[in-house]
Amino acid sequence: MCFLSLLILTAILVTGILFALFLFLNPQLAIEIQRKFYERINWRIEPISMEKEILNTRIMGLLLAAVAFLVILFIIIKVIFAF
Repeated sequence: MCFLSLLILTAILVTGILFALFLFLNPQLAIEIQRKFYERINWRIEPISMEKEILNTRIMGLLLAAVAFLVILFIIIKVIFAF
C-alpha cells in the first residue's frame, strides 16, 4: 500500500473509532440526532422501547469499534509482512 492510501484509511478508521465511542458513550444523544434528522425529512420515528434502543446503540458502537480495530490490526500485519 502506498503512504497516501494508508494515511486516508487511517483517517477513516480514526473517524470510525471516534464515532463508535460517541455511540457507546452518548447513545441518547445519538438517538436524538437521528430523530431530529428524520423530522427534517418529514418522518417521525420513535423506538418502542427506549431502553432496548439505548442498549442496541451501545452494542452498535462496540461492534463498530471492534471492526475498526480489526482493520487497523490487518493493516499493521500487512505492512509488517510486506517488507
